[in-house]
Amino acid sequence: MSTTGTTGHEAACPGGARQARETTDRLLRAATRSGAHLIAEAALLVQGWAVLADPIAGAVYSTPAAAAADGVHAAADPYEHPHCLQRPAAGAVLVLAPGPTVPPEQAARVATTTAALLEVRGQRAAELRGEQMRLHTTLVGLLLAGHTTAVADTLGGNRLTHVTVYRLTGADVPTAHQVLWRAVRPSLAPHAEACTLLGRLDGELVVAELHRGGDDGRVLRLVSRVSERHHLLAGMAGPLPLAEMPTAHSDAAAARHSATADRRVVPADAVGTSRLTPLLPTAPYARWAGAVLRPLDPAHQHLLLVWLRTGSKPRAATALGLSAGTVRARIRELSRLLRADLEDATVQAHLLLALRAPAPADDAAADAENGNGPARLETLPAALLDTDAARSWALGLVGGLEPHLRIALTCWLDHHARTAPAAAELHVHRTTLANWLTQCAEHLAQNLGDATVRAEIHLALRATRTGPDDPAALPRRGGRTYRRL
Repeated sequence: MSTTGTTGHEAACPGGARQARETTDRLLRAATRSGAHLIAEAALLVQGWAVLADPIAGAVYSTPAAAAADGVHAAADPYEHPHCLQRPAAGAVLVLAPGPTVPPEQAARVATTTAALLEVRGQRAAELRGEQMRLHTTLVGLLLAGHTTAVADTLGGNRLTHVTVYRLTGADVPTAHQVLWRAVRPSLAPHAEACTLLGRLDGELVVAELHRGGDDGRVLRLVSRVSERHHLLAGMAGPLPLAEMPTAHSDAAAARHSATADRRVVPADAVGTSRLTPLLPTAPYARWAGAVLRPLDPAHQHLLLVWLRTGSKPRAATALGLSAGTVRARIRELSRLLRADLEDATVQAHLLLALRAPAPADDAAADAENGNGPARLETLPAALLDTDAARSWALGLVGGLEPHLRIALTCWLDHHARTAPAAAELHVHRTTLANWLTQCAEHLAQNLGDATVRAEIHLALRATRTGPDDPAALPRRGGRTYRRL
């Protein structure tokens, strides 16, 4: 009769039981050191290779390192790798490729024991994860409050000089937080080359990667995979100096409002870029922008840029960490400084163009002081869009729109992308206008949900206008219908 807890083979062969105990002891000792040591010991025991593969992060641990790709492929398609042993472990997959001389029962024992120990390590890590996550959230809050020196000293002194910020939103943020935490494996070890902080602030996930000015793209790849898998939208800003963390934070939120299901992570420097600004004559463009923006300091310009990128004052307030009332009050004050109605759609399009202009030449101030024409937001310099290149850009963007679509789109943009008032002025049903806007988006191949895209389309419509795009001129055929021309 065999002893309880041993197989008949082990009872008949005491050496087999002793070998099993030795195997377990070696794996236990390795597990007390680290997950990497545990995987390395498992690879040694099976005389082959071992990989812990995560569906988001890829190879978490690999021995040898060259086996990482094979392990990930085997975890993704186990039927194509029948020689590999696989076990679920701590939200990932343990993949072992035993050597040809290792008995199958020995390989199976190593796989099962290693997976169990990884589960135990994962449960212990989960117990500590809550405290660590709260610490990360606190550190992110301190960075946003301007305590960059204290945080930098805690994490590595003057070695960490720059930050890249990601802000993610969606229904599945809590789960994505856990998944991204496991994938990033954040550490607060001092004197590291980079440190990633993950915090939950106001229902969104904030990822701050602190580094020395060079971003290797690893965190971006992980954020992209998590966003796709959990249907999140994300904005990215940086790298910026660590002292500009609040600016990166607000820019990332502004960029997130341009994200779509087809492009879930949008960099801040990609928001509002178009083919128009490089086509404008540099000297008059820079002089006009410099003269228009002279009353504003950098903080004013940043507030306006975030407002125009997000498309609304409440969204800008969320991005900037201010109240909506404060943002409204500041925009009213800036409207007075600029002597322009910032609620006008054309003025907003011109202002965005000015904010994205290159730095003005030194003679811009002299031109303004000498009275070389007032610079106003209501109108652009005559030579700015009156070029063959600008006209070709405008025709390429909005050319070919049917008259009723062009009129409807112009009216909708004049009403700041609000369907109800635009439909009322056009005397059509809101559903009709929504259908027309869908046709416009398909024809233009543009995302009309992006405030900066709408501003560019507004400029293109005005540049190509041959007559009044008046709602009264909407082609009709009795009642509320229209006729095609």
